Amino acid sequence: MTSLTLFSPAGALAQATPLRRAAKRLTQLGFDVSIDADALSRVQRFAGDDDTRLAALHRVAQDAPSVALATRGGYGLTRLLDRIDWDLIAHSIEHGTRWVGYSDLTALQNGLIARHKGLAMWSGPLACDDFGRTDDEGGVDEVTRDCFLEAMSGELEAVGFRESGAPRGAMPYDGLEVRGRLWGGNLSVLCSLLGTPHWPKIKGGVLFLEDVNEHPYRVERQLLQLQQAGVIDAQAAVLLGDFGSWTRSPNDRGYGLKDAVGALRMRTGTPVLMGLPFGHCRIKVCLPVGATVDLAVQGRDAFIGWQNDKRLAHDHSHAHSHDHEH
Repeated sequence: MTSLTLFSPAGALAQATPLRRAAKRLTQLGFDVSIDADALSRVQRFAGDDDTRLAALHRVAQDAPSVALATRGGYGLTRLLDRIDWDLIAHSIEHGTRWVGYSDLTALQNGLIARHKGLAMWSGPLACDDFGRTDDEGGVDEVTRDCFLEAMSGELEAVGFRESGAPRGAMPYDGLEVRGRLWGGNLSVLCSLLGTPHWPKIKGGVLFLEDVNEHPYRVERQLLQLQQAGVIDAQAAVLLGDFGSWTRSPNDRGYGLKDAVGALRMRTGTPVLMGLPFGHCRIKVCLPVGATVDLAVQGRDAFIGWQNDKRLAHDHSHAHSHDHEH
């Protein structure tokens, strides 16, 4: 049975019930689930003070379970970046641990990339957000669940999606084929790393981005910050995921996310694709952050593929390509 540890490195859980529900569901899916001793700790908005959360992170790395799944994101990992034992985290990955999460986990994932070339974590679901949802709230999304199971077993080698940002009938990226290191995650968290030792200096990569509760003008401002800093122009491609839960303003007068993306496209020669099923949304794929991937576009269909190895999953004798299209 695959060992899986639930831990809280960032924001505090408001209630214990979603955590217990997630643990039960993950157990039913075949995992040997354990909950870190401080997973329910609370200090202000955090899952324990900085020392508590850092100790939890290191404890999980020392135990090196098959899967280390964060309970939730929120905020808190940025406080820990200067104190993390990155070699210990890397050692756990080399011994088969698959770290999984998104949102605030972007800081941990990219901090690792900045220091250890060739190692990868997984951008994927969070325990409480995705596996702790009640049935009345929709329960666990099947695509999210199945993609997670395949990624954790080593079977997932590719995901697919429909590019949604081009005008109807247009296929500006048809025939695009690039290879590069996959990196990125939450846009706001990633921008906060720029100029710090935790920033991955990647050229020719495949950068993916998502965010939540950010108005398109704020998304545009951060995208242009990355472009003006030379980051986006240096990439082979940019993939944009979900940017939902924002409220239109009377000042917008029709302005929206596609306009923000259009402003970026006017300023860069790097292909910028929309529609990646990832972010603060119910349906999300798993992505190997830090791995070398191949991106290919046929018409409006985009495919991201990678080669599994021990740094992504421990046992993958039944590996095969599986596309999740939306």
